[in-house]
Amino acid sequence: MNYSRGFSASYHMTILDPVTFRDVQTVSIKGGSIDRSTSELMESADIDLTEIPGDGEAWIRVYLTAQQEGAEEERIPVFTGLLSVPERSINGRRESYSAECYSVLKPASDILLRRGWYAPSDVNGAELAASLLSCGPAPIIVSEHAPALSGSIVSEDGETNLSMAEKILSAIGWRIRITGAGQIQICEPATEPIAVFDALEKDSIEMQVTDTRDWFSCPNVFRAVQGDLVSIARDDDPGSSLSTVSRGREIWMEETDCSLGAGENLSDYALRRLKEEQSPARKLKYDRRYQPDIVPGDLVRIQYPGNSIDGIFQITSQSIELGYNAKTTEEAVMV
Repeated sequence: MNYSRGFSASYHMTILDPVTFRDVQTVSIKGGSIDRSTSELMESADIDLTEIPGDGEAWIRVYLTAQQEGAEEERIPVFTGLLSVPERSINGRRESYSAECYSVLKPASDILLRRGWYAPSDVNGAELAASLLSCGPAPIIVSEHAPALSGSIVSEDGETNLSMAEKILSAIGWRIRITGAGQIQICEPATEPIAVFDALEKDSIEMQVTDTRDWFSCPNVFRAVQGDLVSIARDDDPGSSLSTVSRGREIWMEETDCSLGAGENLSDYALRRLKEEQSPARKLKYDRRYQPDIVPGDLVRIQYPGNSIDGIFQITSQSIELGYNAKTTEEAVMV
């Protein structure tokens, strides 16, 4: 199916067996929305129901059924998570139900680590993060050849399984990726575009785009502090539009909770973080037709040279309407 063309969409929800994580019951829904990002729980959904699917919480999955002339019908999972107790609204004899749903990372965010817990150095960071996230029923897939931690990471007050897993993955430069079926993938950061949006063959984007160049908040000097050690990275390159030379002033940023990656010293860390903080200099916000298997953290190539947009962007957030064409509102930063 060519998702850059229009398609008709219908939706339904299933209740999952929390042990097998498979569908056991189908529930009709009237609509809703799905929000995705690269931070905290990473996903949430608001679902409008026609009935209450049992008592209390439930693990659920939302499916999109897409139909397009000349193509075979496709049934795609677009969200899997934990359904909270629905709220009932009464209007005369009519009743409606709405429920907030949390991502498959919710169980890990609800468990506090014991005081004094720490992630030791020289262990596989991805495997350790996976063990922290395994407190829920969602399947976890870990990519091979993950780096080891170069230093230990000690838990702080209020540290959860999820927040520690995120610190560990940040230290080794890896990420969490969640599929529509609820699979938690622990993998390397994206290096190649997963999709192309252009004006010719894959014209999915509505050309009402907000194109922002957020130079004001981007630093050109970064100070990393770890215990008694301090390292400063500077952008003094005349060819850089964000540098101290080009802007004629210094914009500082400091970080005192530094988690070094494998083989990384504090100087390397400061330089890496300076480049990361400078990356959101150009941000796009747009609406497009839904396409499967694209989530925040992924890279896409956007080619609309007639609108002066041509480059590789990293998706930072999505909002998907459970309606016609599953309209997707997206934000992405140039890399």
